Amino acid sequence: MKTIGVLAFQGGVIEHVKKIEELGAKPQLVKKKEDLKNLDGLILPGGESTTIGKFLIETGLKDQILNLIYEGMPVWGTCAGAILLAKNIKNQGSGVLPTLDILIERNAYGSQLDSFKKEVFVPKFNIVTECVFIRAPKIVEVSKDVEVLAELETPIAVLQKNILATTFHPELTSQNYWHSFFVENVVK
Repeated sequence: MKTIGVLAFQGGVIEHVKKIEELGAKPQLVKKKEDLKNLDGLILPGGESTTIGKFLIETGLKDQILNLIYEGMPVWGTCAGAILLAKNIKNQGSGVLPTLDILIERNAYGSQLDSFKKEVFVPKFNIVTECVFIRAPKIVEVSKDVEVLAELETPIAVLQKNILATTFHPELTSQNYWHSFFVENVVK
């Protein structure tokens, strides 16, 4: 059975845990270094990326997670998690875990009041998936090494080797496509 960690500082932690359980994998909440042992993959949920980044530094998890990503551990950032993984943040440097070769813009769709749901066709899965955007970032540039999995004017889901990022919240829908893709195809 695969063990999938969920960074448990804030955001849709419980929702990700439920999706992992529905797929028959074992969820592991990650709050300290010891929680990273024996993980097959790690999800970085949404929330507030600056706050999550501070927690990563204060707990010492930042360097350990970076090392695991460099060693090939699959990681998936949703919304704020995608910002944490970005090598470039528009007008703000980089994320705390700068491993994904993208340029991302925070809150690019507007404020909390501008949050929305949208059905988006995903060629990779040949399905229409519901996407929930909450103060979502936009991926405005990707390197040639980044595969774009879905777009809504700009890329909203990308994959670079062992790193998956979505600018929306699949954990807040009734569908399991994205969690299934991560557990079955990114985590090996």
